[in-house]
Amino acid sequence: MFIFVKNKFMYYIGLKHLHIFTVVLFLILYFIKTILLIGGKKTNLEKISKKLRVPEMIISSLFLLTGVLLLIEKPIITKFLILKWITLLAAIPMAIMAFKKSNKILAVLSYFLLIMTYGFAEMNAKRPVSKQIETNVVTDPNATDYNVLQHGKAVYEANCVMCHGEDGKKGLAGAKDLSVSTLSDNEKITVIMNGKGAMSPYKKVLTEDDIKAVVQYINTLKE
Repeated sequence: MFIFVKNKFMYYIGLKHLHIFTVVLFLILYFIKTILLIGGKKTNLEKISKKLRVPEMIISSLFLLTGVLLLIEKPIITKFLILKWITLLAAIPMAIMAFKKSNKILAVLSYFLLIMTYGFAEMNAKRPVSKQIETNVVTDPNATDYNVLQHGKAVYEANCVMCHGEDGKKGLAGAKDLSVSTLSDNEKITVIMNGKGAMSPYKKVLTEDDIKAVVQYINTLKE
């Protein structure tokens, strides 16, 4: 089970790196073509477009395919993700039309839309999805009726269960199997605060008490 989760995690990280790599290559190629179009270098543009037609098709296909696979691996819909796909779907036909009609304005506009797509993707990746915990759960450690495990469970169900699952074994988007974790409490706190791999940092989302409580709850998931 541990090997399976580890391989799934490596698959997700590899997929993410491949996606970023193809996005950067795509933007570089498109930038070069846009500059040639704006500069009126029609002959050079035609030569480059002809030479790079197959590589560009491969890069574009990988760009879209890896994006879809990442969405399948981590199906958490946020406003940034929605904006990313809206701008992408608007930019692609606009880019095709721009070079087909040799329209400089459309070429520049579509390029900026593609840059915005990448920006929305980065904001989505760095923004943890946080939900409010149940209002009837006591979160003040100084309260007489405070229960650290109830607090931790509420935080876990609101913020962690999507990727880790109720038993800690879900492994969505390469999430670690918490039932076999060998990390110390301090190491778990560090990972939650700063993030690791595909996991976003939660230091600006959860309070110190939230993090300590969820670590105590995670410890109960160990087999």
